[in-house]
Amino acid sequence: MKRRKTRKIKVGKIFIGRDAPVAVQSMANTKTTDIAGTVKQIKRLEKAGCEIIRVAVPDMEAAKALGKIKKKINIPLVADIHFSHQLALEAINQGVDKLRINPGNIGSRDKVEQVVKACKKKKIPIRIGVNAGSLEKDILAKHKNKVTAVGMVESAMRHIKILEKLNFRDIVISLKASDIERTAESYKMLSQKVNYPLHLGITEAGTIFRGTIMSSIGIGHLLYEGIGDTIRVSLTADPVEEVKVAWEILRSLGLRKRGVTVTSCPTCGRTEIDLIKLASQVEKLVESIDKNLHVAVMGCVVNGPGEAREADLAVVGGKGVGLICKYGKILKKVEEKNLLKEFMKELEKF
Repeated sequence: MKRRKTRKIKVGKIFIGRDAPVAVQSMANTKTTDIAGTVKQIKRLEKAGCEIIRVAVPDMEAAKALGKIKKKINIPLVADIHFSHQLALEAINQGVDKLRINPGNIGSRDKVEQVVKACKKKKIPIRIGVNAGSLEKDILAKHKNKVTAVGMVESAMRHIKILEKLNFRDIVISLKASDIERTAESYKMLSQKVNYPLHLGITEAGTIFRGTIMSSIGIGHLLYEGIGDTIRVSLTADPVEEVKVAWEILRSLGLRKRGVTVTSCPTCGRTEIDLIKLASQVEKLVESIDKNLHVAVMGCVVNGPGEAREADLAVVGGKGVGLICKYGKILKKVEEKNLLKEFMKELEKF
């Protein structure tokens, strides 16, 4: 698929936009003032593959904690700020790598200029985050108190113009709604108007089950259309789960490679081994393996041999036994009770 060419922005040590890989983001759900707890969670997110992390900054105490957090983590830190230019200035002073703030919501032009001047000095980009739940009152009134994709884009353009008038263009934009249709429509509309990098997400997508489906369809559709430079999967869950889903979306579209990809069949009446248990065990065991490999766990001889040819390593089930194949060639025949152990032995050889 052909990705849309956008302006390249640097966030800490990571580039987003243009030819840079689509970056995976998440947001800590700890209290930012709990420095130890926040750092601990971010370390878990780093291990899962999070590349940019955002934290809430609701007050000055949280803002002053940012520097200590940044010193203890290895990925870019984004400060999420609403309404207060003073919190933004303190976050910049603490050394954050990006601000998430809407310039039209922080008061007078003088206050906006102070924030922009500080960001320019330290080369800190700003993400404009339009959310369907918090559109400006005049835009809502214009659209008969309905949140529309057109209104969301209008809001984004309003904030963009404020920054552009101050000659600031290190901008990232997001337009999030809790439904796929408005989210996709707004991103498509905005992508025709500006070339700034876009941060994708479906806001308030839901719990792990529903949120994974919503995000996979919404984010996946836009990425397939070539739109999007960073993504965050929003789930009512441990944020580590967000990162797992985000990576699976990127891997499924062939946009990024990371870790082991597991292919397994859905099972049917021909299956003669406990494939559901075996596939789940394999998936769990390979989670921590940081190698770009494709493994297949198949239940019978109908599709098994074909999938085995496509995979680096495969197990094809039979009646109480299984074949372990490498690059499509049979390595060994193993009793079902020893399949997982022998499979992992071969996987460790890669």
